Amino acid sequence: MGVHVWARIMLTAQQMRTLPDFFNDIPDPRRAEGRRHRLCVVLGIAAGATLCGMRGYKAIAEWAKDLGPKARERFGCRRIEKRYIVPSESIIRDVLVRVDPVKLDLALQQWKCGLR
Repeated sequence: MGVHVWARIMLTAQQMRTLPDFFNDIPDPRRAEGRRHRLCVVLGIAAGATLCGMRGYKAIAEWAKDLGPKARERFGCRRIEKRYIVPSESIIRDVLVRVDPVKLDLALQQWKCGLR
């Protein structure tokens, strides 16, 4: 199992795989048409970036772009022609502005409790 050292925390490969799972029960506020990335993946990447000290939509999107192929796979990014695609800044912003903050906070607390 690989270990990734990021700015503020260390996440194992398993933790990267499971982080998006904690967001599965959050209702997706987006219309069904045109969804390119699963909500749990967008939220997992945003949470990972934030845990690593990224602040703001642009920083989160840049962090996501810098993820290597294995990290993108672990987060559950969609695959197109043998490449894993991360959500764009506009998708990240749209999701974070519209998602239920109480449910998001609860999911993050559950993930954090699982680390102990």
